[in-house]
Amino acid sequence: MAVTFAVTPRSQSQPIPAQRGPRGRALRRSLTGWGFVGPATVIVVGLSIFPAIWAFFISRAKWNGISPGVSVGWRNYRQLVQDPDMIAATRHTLILTAIFVPGSIALGILIAVALNQRIRLIGFYRTCIFVPYVASAAATGILAGFVFNPQFGAANDILRALHLPQQQFLESQHQALYIICLILLWGEVGFTTVIYLAALQDIPRELIEAAVVDGASKWKVFRHVTLPELRPVTVFVAVWQTITAMQLFDLVYTTTRGGPLNSTQTIVYYIYELAFQTQRLGYGAAAAYFLFIATMILSLGVILYGRRRGSEVF
Repeated sequence: MAVTFAVTPRSQSQPIPAQRGPRGRALRRSLTGWGFVGPATVIVVGLSIFPAIWAFFISRAKWNGISPGVSVGWRNYRQLVQDPDMIAATRHTLILTAIFVPGSIALGILIAVALNQRIRLIGFYRTCIFVPYVASAAATGILAGFVFNPQFGAANDILRALHLPQQQFLESQHQALYIICLILLWGEVGFTTVIYLAALQDIPRELIEAAVVDGASKWKVFRHVTLPELRPVTVFVAVWQTITAMQLFDLVYTTTRGGPLNSTQTIVYYIYELAFQTQRLGYGAAAAYFLFIATMILSLGVILYGRRRGSEVF
């Protein structure tokens, strides 16, 4: 017995299954990516954007954290501009920034150039220069307090051995801020060194070899080849170190507590005293927004200067 099969042709009105095109694959990849980063994004936004908005409303109120707040409009900001303690803290912070940022850049470049040479134990030297940056800033401040102690500190012991006059260091109203800047440089120069070391190793060898073949000395190669290649990295480091200096708190807290006679009181430490020592949360929030605006202006100034010099970083 013969069995026959009838094949029915597909009707033209019957839809053909759609093929997944590039748009579908791109959408699937996007959804997969957001599935991974979405929870972290929500946490970051919740812990940064929301507190910042809430702090702005607090800055326009008189509130001690316990009793109901009273709206005062922009009075906190007007009072902040005329506050002598805030003006002094701003001056101290700007002095610290003006010394620390160029110093960290210059030391970072010099040390990175030295550590970019082929010498024995180079890995050990690179590790040693980065250790202070990894160490806690609080531990660094406590250790520095012992080193620069006027009575039994190691710094005065060295001065005695050299028959030089002893100094008061962190207990001197005229020296304390510069000693803190020195301690900050010691702790942060490892970061700039690592950044510049990576940038130096990324410079094409052909550029340096071509300059040497043309008869350029080592100094001219460094000045006309190496430094221009490091310009984008310098803009990034300048912005990063500016933010670090403007937000300095832990080192001041563990060494001088803003003293002697408020000579080392930075803006962040003054905000801490306003908010947590005197319970003036509204006024402290206004000072925090002042710091945010000042930091943003300085950072944008560095970025715009870098762009005018041809360094597109951000």
